[in-house]
Amino acid sequence: MLGFGWECLCWNDLSELCPQEPRPFSLPSPLPRWPQGQGFATGRVDLGEIEVLKITRFESVWSFGQAHGKLRGVSFYRPIRIPDGYHCLGHYCQRTDKPLRGYVLVARSLVDKEIQSRSDSLLRSPPLVKPLNYTLIWSIDSDRDGSAFFWYPNPPIGYKALGIVVTNDPMGPDIEQVRCVREDLTEPCEPCDLIGTLESKQSGYPIRVWDTRPFRRGMKGKGVSTGTFFCDSVLGLKEQDLEIACLKNRDYTLHAMPNLDQVHALIGHYGPTVFFHPDESYLPSSVEWFFKNGALLYEDGKEKGERIKYDGSNLPCGGCNDGEFWIDLPEEDDSRDFLISGNLDSAELYVHVKPALGGTFTDIVMWVFCPFNGPATLKVGPVSIVMSRVGQHVGDWEHYTLRVSNFTGELWSMYFSEHSGGGWVDASEIEYIERNRPIVYSSKYGHASFPHPGTYLQGSSKLGIGMRNDTARSNIFIDSSVRYRIIAAEYLGGGVVSEPCWLQYMREWGPTVIYDSRSELDKVINLLPIFVRFSVENLFDLFPTELYGEEGPTGPKEKDNWVGDERC
Repeated sequence: MLGFGWECLCWNDLSELCPQEPRPFSLPSPLPRWPQGQGFATGRVDLGEIEVLKITRFESVWSFGQAHGKLRGVSFYRPIRIPDGYHCLGHYCQRTDKPLRGYVLVARSLVDKEIQSRSDSLLRSPPLVKPLNYTLIWSIDSDRDGSAFFWYPNPPIGYKALGIVVTNDPMGPDIEQVRCVREDLTEPCEPCDLIGTLESKQSGYPIRVWDTRPFRRGMKGKGVSTGTFFCDSVLGLKEQDLEIACLKNRDYTLHAMPNLDQVHALIGHYGPTVFFHPDESYLPSSVEWFFKNGALLYEDGKEKGERIKYDGSNLPCGGCNDGEFWIDLPEEDDSRDFLISGNLDSAELYVHVKPALGGTFTDIVMWVFCPFNGPATLKVGPVSIVMSRVGQHVGDWEHYTLRVSNFTGELWSMYFSEHSGGGWVDASEIEYIERNRPIVYSSKYGHASFPHPGTYLQGSSKLGIGMRNDTARSNIFIDSSVRYRIIAAEYLGGGVVSEPCWLQYMREWGPTVIYDSRSELDKVINLLPIFVRFSVENLFDLFPTELYGEEGPTGPKEKDNWVGDERC
């Protein structure tokens, strides 16, 4: 396994000259020695005709914003110590108020006699070539901010540029500095997170700097993020629009993905501890416990429900969520109350393992099931109102996702699902409980996932109106590093992981009930100061859809993120 550590030249002998540089981040504990496999955690990934390495050693080129006293400056870096035979594809950029945390891929052409012998005209062209020249897209030269020049590599016909080059020299970079990639080995990419905005009198217009990601993502996506950045003009000048692509993985074997032994090792090393709120009344359980203790399957047009077998083998399989079937609690009050409370002793995390970003990362998606989602608590300014039924529903599926680098096996980021939304959090901003095991905080009654304790408002934080998500550490928790079951890993092939019968049930895990929300809403409106009162319609727009009625969620395999990427 190749180890790539963090290094910035100005942290050595020159550290006193640039104390503003961010410190590098590393996980709390060293990585273990992963079980043996094929290509996982070897430091290299074969994409077909090119091989890529992940470089995390950088030399600082230029920083913007710190001379202005801004907390959110932007720093630009060039990769260093690139191994012989590999070529840079572009430079790296990040905010200066974050630990140095990023990478760029460097690439080399794979010489293969079988590839060379094929008659495809595109394959006779080299995968990597030098740019024809560079176009200066933005510059700055001042006593306060220093000098920087941003260059776009102009590719030959049939090739794509994958990144921007930043220099301190107005003469421009050498054409040997980067490589362009043959077009059929690339995929379209898109800007995602805005890193910062740069202003310059010399250029006459500001530019925005963005992270990039493949346009097509998810389990079947072939796009590979290169770690480079993208620039566009704030003024929207067409002549400043640039075309930058990402790489494409044409190796359909996905050899860098972990085998089953390695997956178990990853979960054992990174499996988070999920803390529930100390006042949580609706605990998780296993699906089998839910079925064995009286859950019923209803079919449209039939008055009585059918008892579900413990393994879900009598559930309708396949199809889509057509409203023909749904799951509900038993009719008897004692049995309903028993199921609603859940059963922590039986609970486990249900794991779906899948490729991400063209097989250069592995997504370990961990699903938690709760028999019941409790009522919402609305916050209206300083007042909190516990609703009687609004927000509750039978059957609650929530999840979080670990994204692991297939170059090294390092945890890179986590996705925390929050009801119908969520977001990615970098590994540097996660809490850890033991070694490299993160903490997940599950919100009271709603079970949404968050990276830190506290109160999160879903609605209008500006007005202080919305649904409360309260999280805190308690003695109610699940250690997912040991309490888990792998339910799907399609890339491993048939027969390696057996999917449970209930996973094929694509309908709702609870009935649909429409509330008379007007009476509940009137209570909220009457508490509002006159100057922030809204019409009923506008106030409805501030609240999440869960408040409009009770609707049982669909299971994991019916969710968009089962095949696609996380929604963010």
